[in-house]
Amino acid sequence: MSEKVIFDADIAPLKDKVVSVIGYGNQGQAQARILRENGVDVIVGNVRDEYWDRALKDGFKVYEIDEAVRRSQVALLLVPDEVAPHVYRKKIEPEIGKKEHFVLDFASGYNIMYGFIRPRPNTDVVLVAPRMIGRGILSLHRQGRGYPVLIGVAQDSSGKAWDYAKAIAKGIGAIGLPGGIAVKSSFEEETLLDLLTEHSWAPLLIAAMQAYFDVVTEEYGASPEAAILELYASGELAEVARAMAEMGLFEQMKLHSRTSQYGQFTRARKFYRMVKEVVREEAAQIWSGEFAREWSLDQAFGRVVLQRLWKIVTSSRLAEAEDRLYRQLGRR
Repeated sequence: MSEKVIFDADIAPLKDKVVSVIGYGNQGQAQARILRENGVDVIVGNVRDEYWDRALKDGFKVYEIDEAVRRSQVALLLVPDEVAPHVYRKKIEPEIGKKEHFVLDFASGYNIMYGFIRPRPNTDVVLVAPRMIGRGILSLHRQGRGYPVLIGVAQDSSGKAWDYAKAIAKGIGAIGLPGGIAVKSSFEEETLLDLLTEHSWAPLLIAAMQAYFDVVTEEYGASPEAAILELYASGELAEVARAMAEMGLFEQMKLHSRTSQYGQFTRARKFYRMVKEVVREEAAQIWSGEFAREWSLDQAFGRVVLQRLWKIVTSSRLAEAEDRLYRQLGRR
């Protein structure tokens, strides 16, 4: 077995600590609840909004972010990437500066890789990055199952940073249960893998569905309802994805007809030649920091591009047809 792969760990490094979960969104709620179930002393740091109220309802002691950091020795920074640098500089760093030692955990490599957050020397900087959405984490936990995480260390102030990373992975229910696995990684690798997903096959899937819809409805007269059901609304796509996770990308192809196998394999070769260069270009832009600069610039101007793109896609024929169908199906 590779030394990079970890299936279980000791949670003891967290047992005598107060752990603050900063941000009670989807990941924050899931991780805080499971940490508490595993016997860890957990508090929540959040602004006074609906998530503050949700944490109180779930039975947590909730504090302003700086106060939560003041009361803890370990913090899981689980606010969105674009918010985290401001939260760190204004609320977290001043409190860490008053401590002899602190453990700061990230669920994303983004801000450390690009230097938007530069932790103090007295800080163990660790990465525990779930490859699962918060709702999925809670669902798996109820089934007594774990899930995959990437773990890494960017700064080892105490000499025990890896122990803390593994303990957090254990504490949030990722490892030590069936299906659970931690893979030793780095902030840079996690960022590259995560962003490249969002820049390659995910947008390709969106573009392919939009092109499919436009061609079959505009050029061949297919009904929008039938097209959307075929594409994703039936749930078949989700079942295929589940089979990929359980069986593997190619093994699950045996569940498809031979006509489907032939069509997918032969056309995949054609698309591969077209797509690989795009993936290479996107990976280079992520690695160099070019994309981070682009996204930061759009944020600085009020997310003009993002808001404009949302307007474009939500006014498309596909979005309008989807809305009609989903209302008829009772999903909206």
